[in-house]
Amino acid sequence: MANLNLLQAINQALDIAMAADEKVLCFGEDVGGFGGVFRATSHLQEKYGKARCFNTPLVEQGIIGFANGLAAQGSTPVAEIQFADYIFPAFDQIVNESAKFRYRSGNLFNVGGLTIRAPYGGGIAGGLYHSQSPEAYFAHTPGLKIVVPRNPHQAKGLLLAAIRDPNPVLFFEPKRLYRASTGEVPESDYQLPLGEAEVIKEGSDITLLAWGAQVEVMEQAAELAEKEGISCEIIDLRSILPWDAETVATSVLKTGRLVISHEAPLTGGFAGEIAATIQERCFLYLESPISRVTGMDTPFPLTLEKEYLPDRLKVFEAIKASMAY
Repeated sequence: MANLNLLQAINQALDIAMAADEKVLCFGEDVGGFGGVFRATSHLQEKYGKARCFNTPLVEQGIIGFANGLAAQGSTPVAEIQFADYIFPAFDQIVNESAKFRYRSGNLFNVGGLTIRAPYGGGIAGGLYHSQSPEAYFAHTPGLKIVVPRNPHQAKGLLLAAIRDPNPVLFFEPKRLYRASTGEVPESDYQLPLGEAEVIKEGSDITLLAWGAQVEVMEQAAELAEKEGISCEIIDLRSILPWDAETVATSVLKTGRLVISHEAPLTGGFAGEIAATIQERCFLYLESPISRVTGMDTPFPLTLEKEYLPDRLKVFEAIKASMAY
């Protein structure tokens, strides 16, 4: 197996998808000859031509409107939004058109072939317009799927599954990990299931739940906790919508405790939805309140990024508080 970083794994997934199906098209701002702002689509235009990998005008609503039209006519568009922060101009197209297309037509039409990729999250000192985590806005919209990979193996397998899924999928790529996360990736064509969480470490005292770049933070916090004799079970949610409540509940029924971490602000963050559901399912088994370690209820800061983001020490404090409750 080749050792790839997360960007290379995404590029390989797009290459495989385009080679396997001529209906797969990649487009977005600077996606063509330049290969995208992070180079995720490098060399795809050289290989598949300007008709299948091309630049668009700088107009996100137009990109997704165009993608909806292509998908409705049978193509498999993979549209790139240059930063997840700039997905909001396309919000209407995604939540009112992409998500509802099949429902409003009584299943006569759909845009199930649509995948929207977007670099996502903080960690690169991008400030308030290049660091946000908008998954919760879209998780409120039935009809979409939302996926966040944490490493190259996941990125390739989940992106191929997203492109071939019969529903519109938002694929948020943690850009802090683009070159920082490396690992062995099979060269073959493979898929990982959407909507299934992964238990990446078993433990008995407390469940730690995260997705994307926060999984690494959970692993670091677990190392600190285990030096004090606390056994942590770590779960990577992988899919925000639909999310795997069964795997999380099974873990919490065993450990009796849950800490959830995400980069988005606390208020209205997806951790709130998870906490409510797990409280309903596991109430009589909980040893302490479900804890959330998140970004702050402020705009993402320019100079105080480290203070804003959840880190291993903040999670470690939450673990200790839960154990001492």
